[in-house]
Amino acid sequence: MSKKTALIFGFNQYSSEIAINVKDKYDNIELYSLDEKNCNDSKCKVEYFDLSDEWSHIEKSVDVKNSIAFCVLEDTAKNIFLTISLRAYFSDLHIIAIASNKESANKLLMAGASKVVPIVETTAEIIANMLELPISNKVLHSILFEESALKIAQIEVTVKSDIKDEKLLDVDWTKYQGIIVLSIMHEDMSSEFIYSSKAKHHIVKEGDTLVVVGYENDIKKFRKNIRSE
Repeated sequence: MSKKTALIFGFNQYSSEIAINVKDKYDNIELYSLDEKNCNDSKCKVEYFDLSDEWSHIEKSVDVKNSIAFCVLEDTAKNIFLTISLRAYFSDLHIIAIASNKESANKLLMAGASKVVPIVETTAEIIANMLELPISNKVLHSILFEESALKIAQIEVTVKSDIKDEKLLDVDWTKYQGIIVLSIMHEDMSSEFIYSSKAKHHIVKEGDTLVVVGYENDIKKFRKNIRSE
């Protein structure tokens, strides 16, 4: 019997967080790795694959039209080749790929990806933290799985930022229309939700990074308004 399946190609920090995020939406999650060692050492089931696979074994057990594939190989060239291969075999499969920059994102879209998520904007840690709140989960789901123009962006606080030296609790976020500020990342890459008891009393300093959700034009305005450039 065919099942709604999340096919995750690549075994790394991104695949782990994606698996957590989609486990309640799909009947089955299948992890694939190019490294046979991961298949032997992993605590969860991981299948080995190589880029020459013809994918016929997937077609027999997966409801392709209602399933999704994630191409999260960290090698851009391999990720593009994987996307081409999957699209050539599955015309109806929804494919989400990660990209390290705009150029690779464009190549992945040309290769047949349904949607591309820039890893410079969406880190595994951000995804993991967002899942702790239902509203954040809903926003993330919209960004990743639906035809949404919403984006996640990281905006660094500079010495000229208006909010520098302000306590997060005292910042009037309502004046920045169209933007939801989710969390703050520190220079050591640790992050906290903007409204957590600890983060509320944090004094914004140069080098802090705000993680925000919004439409592209609103993000540009927000970046300009806080003088982060």
